[in-house]
Amino acid sequence: MPRRVRRIIGFALALLTAAVVASSALADDWEACAKGSGDAAIAACTRAIESGAYSGRTLALAYSNRGVEWKAKGELARAIADYDAAIRADPGEAAVYNNRGIAHAAKADYDRAIADYDAALKLDPQYAAALNNRGLAHFNKGQLQRAIADYDAAIAIAPDAVRLNNRGNAYAGSKQYDRAIADFDQAVARDPNYAVAFYNRGIAYYAKDDADRAVQNYDRAIALDPNHANAYLNRGVAQEKNGALDRAIADYDQALTLDPQDAAAFYNRGNAHLKKRDHDRALADYDQAIRLNTNNVAAYFSRAIAFEGKQRYDEAIADYGRVTRLQPHNAAAWNARCWASAMIGHLQEALPDCNEALRLKPDYIHALDSRGFVQLRMGRYDAAIADYDAALKIEPNKVASLYGRGMAKRRKGDYAAGNADIAAARAVKPDVTAEFLHYGLQPPLIDLVPPPADSTQEPDQAPLARSRRKN
Repeated sequence: MPRRVRRIIGFALALLTAAVVASSALADDWEACAKGSGDAAIAACTRAIESGAYSGRTLALAYSNRGVEWKAKGELARAIADYDAAIRADPGEAAVYNNRGIAHAAKADYDRAIADYDAALKLDPQYAAALNNRGLAHFNKGQLQRAIADYDAAIAIAPDAVRLNNRGNAYAGSKQYDRAIADFDQAVARDPNYAVAFYNRGIAYYAKDDADRAVQNYDRAIALDPNHANAYLNRGVAQEKNGALDRAIADYDQALTLDPQDAAAFYNRGNAHLKKRDHDRALADYDQAIRLNTNNVAAYFSRAIAFEGKQRYDEAIADYGRVTRLQPHNAAAWNARCWASAMIGHLQEALPDCNEALRLKPDYIHALDSRGFVQLRMGRYDAAIADYDAALKIEPNKVASLYGRGMAKRRKGDYAAGNADIAAARAVKPDVTAEFLHYGLQPPLIDLVPPPADSTQEPDQAPLARSRRKN
């Protein structure tokens, strides 16, 4: 599953005006500094600062206003330097600390951001924006209860849709989805055009396993913001969960139209194609996901499954190997490589991989079953039976283990017990003999049937959803 993306979007920062000006030219500069924007405002603030006509609070406001504009341009170091100068000129202005905190948070320096919000709140304990922004910083540090406390305080002072949305995110992060939904409900009631709140409510409903309501909320978010790529991506995930694979693919298509570099959208679309057994399209999408992120473990794993679907086992084995190098503790990858190696008769290579999977996860039923199969193919019937026994202790009706154990018992000469296991397996899955013939194991009786069209060792990988957003 899916990587989480969280952004701090600062509140609109009110430009603060001065009460006294020295001349007509300075007055014009001050007006542009206080009320303008962009490069023109920066130039005007610079002239005002360099005029030498201002000091104290007035000079602080000029620095602060220029800092706001530097922040808007993404020039965070310059913004922070201006806020520093503003605080030196007048350390008593709460808004400047809040603004500097926003700039620190934009650099992901949340500890400094929190220190600045603390300073702002010391000067003005009722400063709702600083409370909200401190909540965002705590949220990004994973301090969800502190975030909720700050949002509570901000909402108590000045409730608005953004703060309710943010608190909803913190509740969702704490897996308190009903409370999260209640906050998102209030947010959209206050602002029916708040696309982000509908998007976040969709995430919360999906987390509650209510894909239908998730889709409805993503629909609304997209109607309000047709360029919301993440809403298309998440709606695709919900559609996929509902089995609507073509609709999911259409949503992933649109997400990629809006953001052609979105590795998660390629990966998710690959999964949907894989579920439709369209291995070629799946492989093409996984290739793109890996091109965009060469450490994309999920894409390597899913591409390996697609390679297996086309019986390209050597390539599958190579991809599983990449997973084990990136995640040495991934028991599923070790097991999958064991199985793929067994499919092409590389039993000596398969066995150590199964052993490693079981070292990492001793009760891993799929690895027990895989190793049992390898032992069976190697003629180690007692070892095969022991592995199958262990698997069946966990899941008594596991068809592959029943059938494999039956075959091992028959090859040891225990035909009655072997036939009983095989009959039990066939009772659950009548075509199990054909499946094992596809795996290269000849049937015990003269009842050969064609192999199934396709088979995969591991279940399809889950799609990746985008995380919630704030304001």
